[in-house]
Amino acid sequence: MGVKAMGWAHSFPVSGGVRAGREWTREHLESLPWTEREPETVDAVVLAVSELLTNAHVHAHSDAHLVLTWDGDCLHVSVHDEDPTLPRQREPGIGEPSGRGVGIVRMLADDWEMRCQRHGKVVTACFRPALTPQEAEDS
Repeated sequence: MGVKAMGWAHSFPVSGGVRAGREWTREHLESLPWTEREPETVDAVVLAVSELLTNAHVHAHSDAHLVLTWDGDCLHVSVHDEDPTLPRQREPGIGEPSGRGVGIVRMLADDWEMRCQRHGKVVTACFRPALTPQEAEDS
């Protein structure tokens, strides 16, 4: 049995990229078999995309390259930016408008990782929806 995967990739510019990234993600998720049944997982993925793109734009001052990959078990959401500095979770003070993105992604995702690359870094979050027996067989 071979591994079947499907995926999409798109780059989002610093200006206006976060909203476009959320819309693009939601549109592409519609083609997956579990998304209609799990709107809360779709919302979690879209929120994680929003946080990851925002981090790339605000902290890395970089365009963001988003890749969504569905491998039949996990939806991998990967965002690459040009800054090799790995994000760190902060404890923002009350009323502080930023500093929660990493914590939000960690809370929403089933798994996540960050790694430096030759030019920048990639942060990947994994979301595992509950699959029906037929969906599990098909994947």
